[in-house]
Amino acid sequence: MNETDLLDLARQKLTDAISQYQPPIHSPLQVSPWIAMSAMQKAIRRGHEQIALRAAATLLHVSPERLWRRCGCVAFEDVGVADLDTVGIVTSALSGKRYRENLGGEWAVASYIVSRMVHSPKCRAADDLLMAAELHPIFTDARSELAAMSTQQLLALMIGDEPLPVRALACWFAIGTDQRPSSHLSYRRGDPQAVFDILNEAGCLHTLVETAREGFRRTREVLAPFTVLLRPSRHSAHPMLADDEMPPAVLIDGVPGWALDTYNREGRRALKLFLQSDCASARWINANVLAGQRVNLVGNIVFRVEGGLVRRRSRWPMSDELRRLVDVSSHGPACADATEILDLMRADIPVLNGVRLRLNGGSI
Repeated sequence: MNETDLLDLARQKLTDAISQYQPPIHSPLQVSPWIAMSAMQKAIRRGHEQIALRAAATLLHVSPERLWRRCGCVAFEDVGVADLDTVGIVTSALSGKRYRENLGGEWAVASYIVSRMVHSPKCRAADDLLMAAELHPIFTDARSELAAMSTQQLLALMIGDEPLPVRALACWFAIGTDQRPSSHLSYRRGDPQAVFDILNEAGCLHTLVETAREGFRRTREVLAPFTVLLRPSRHSAHPMLADDEMPPAVLIDGVPGWALDTYNREGRRALKLFLQSDCASARWINANVLAGQRVNLVGNIVFRVEGGLVRRRSRWPMSDELRRLVDVSSHGPACADATEILDLMRADIPVLNGVRLRLNGGSI
């Protein structure tokens, strides 16, 4: 079965699902596209269907290209190997506006795939794998050494028996850091076709490889091939589903406070003001981190204890280990062990919520 046949199977599943689906009312939020992207993705993680749908409706209205790309990214970043059928269906929905119009319209397809991701089990191991490979100090030498290797050497390493983050780094360099640039990795033009071809030749699940190939083509996200690399460790384990423990949340004009994060203006403004408070986590950061690094660090810590949490997380030994590597040791030299600040920040989320409320005056 060739690549076109595999994509046609996913498209047929989407066609069959849409033919029996009644789209909800299109009800956008009155927020910026940046807040909408954050709200949609985090609501999908947390299983909040109405918020996810309203945020998706906002993006479809004001920035449809952001909606479709973000849906593709969410499929690999937050669903991943926990539900490969859903990843395939979401990827097939990225085939173009004319294709979606023929299915039943942009909103019918968008609301269906968003709702499906809301109710799917979640796996954030691909994103944890990326963060560990990019930031963990134990892989510092590998980041330097792999940058000098040939593409053929990288491909051989990628399908070898090195630790998974090293294989992920080899994949990233082989596919090209020009596709997803990082200040921690040397710039390098890659060969995406060679990466997916070698994954097929190595005996990886063919349907997943071709889904990842199409997902990468549409989103340019290295998370797509990382999902292929993760699948064997999950397939050989006995995953369990468990909800992350969620911190308290507030609503700001109908939008949860967790939508205000380090990636949008409103969120960063709240983080800056939070660091001026006298709570324990703000004191810790101000005492231990250089002034120019504080906002980025608190943003990363807040993501680990709030923004990246999910309902129905698929857990197995490798996913737990990757999450631990990123949580504890991937925040830079100013925070070599984040155990203490993670605990402090969990306790101080209500303080951050109060700052968010005061800053935005009930309206975003």
